[in-house]
Amino acid sequence: MPRRDAAGIDAGGTLVKIAYIKDGVARLRKFRSDRLEEAAAWIGTELPEAPLCLTGGKGAKLAALIGRNTKMMPEFEATCSGVRLLLPPEIAGRAFLLANVGTGTSVHVIDGGRQIRVGGTGLGGGTIVGLSRLLTGIDDYDAIVAAASAGDRGVADLKVRHIYEGMEPPIDGELTASNFGRVPPGAAIGDGRNGTVAREDALASVIGMVGEAVATLCVSAAAAHGLKTIVYIGSSFNGNAPLRRAIESYTCFRGGEPHFVENGEFSGALGALLRLGRRAARV
Repeated sequence: MPRRDAAGIDAGGTLVKIAYIKDGVARLRKFRSDRLEEAAAWIGTELPEAPLCLTGGKGAKLAALIGRNTKMMPEFEATCSGVRLLLPPEIAGRAFLLANVGTGTSVHVIDGGRQIRVGGTGLGGGTIVGLSRLLTGIDDYDAIVAAASAGDRGVADLKVRHIYEGMEPPIDGELTASNFGRVPPGAAIGDGRNGTVAREDALASVIGMVGEAVATLCVSAAAAHGLKTIVYIGSSFNGNAPLRRAIESYTCFRGGEPHFVENGEFSGALGALLRLGRRAARV
């Protein structure tokens, strides 16, 4: 085994993220968290002797399945350490708010070598999947996002322009006055005809609601600490353009400066890898 082989593993509520170095090359890998045995078997085959550092809520369970000595690292510390490796110097070098939008959302202030958790919410990717499942019966995340991308939030959501119909509203008419506030009495999910709400429109409103709530929390938390820069990471953004648009537009409207990080969902795994003294220069 080359001495440089090592892996940082973030076993979260939805995904197991692995940042590893093998034969001197930095790589990334993901597994579903409901398939921990599959992740453990892969680690045993691909990295049989590599030192491992685990973090995340399912880290201890995965470590038991791996069945060899591993290091453990607190989740928040790993994430805040790893995200700096993915940020451009002009952002990493100043204080900023970090929002990790995974199954739920955790919010931190990072200032130099100091990080403090300042809040969070149960809203996140898990909310999107759960509500979408209840409303439409769709289980697959990619299918949910694809359907939502074809939807119109203005069908189920009450916009400011709907309230001020025929008048000039005092604020942006496209702002949401009430999430799902335009759903008529007796309405059900259907094809959008005969008083039903199309599933695409309902799913667009689910994602928009989560995005606006997360952005509102983050902008308020940033302002409370004298910050404007908000860095958004997390697996919920994977292929989810509607969520990113909702968060980006609402963050900007509220005076924040949003930044989205490529491979940001691997921040915890990269931080765990860094704890082993390994730095993935390129991923």
